[in-house]
Amino acid sequence: MNKLNIKPLGDRIVIEPARAEEKTASGIIIPDTAKEKPQQGTVVAVPAKDKDNDIRVKKGDKVLYGKYAGTEITIDDNDYLIMSQSDILAII
Repeated sequence: MNKLNIKPLGDRIVIEPARAEEKTASGIIIPDTAKEKPQQGTVVAVPAKDKDNDIRVKKGDKVLYGKYAGTEITIDDNDYLIMSQSDILAII
């Protein structure tokens, strides 16, 4: 993981999504068009703590999030999601 130079504002969190499965348990290769978007990832950036926001995740946490949560961005050929902390369902 490269150093990410992005500072989210408010209660926004930057997440690096997990990779989609390439093949099934039985060995069948899944084409790109049929792959499910992952619903888990790793937190890579959180906002600075202040009195207005109570950030409950920290950098490096593995989290689960909603299927359609966040905004997809690409930085240096890496895909990330920026989402509100309330879109995070659980820390795993």
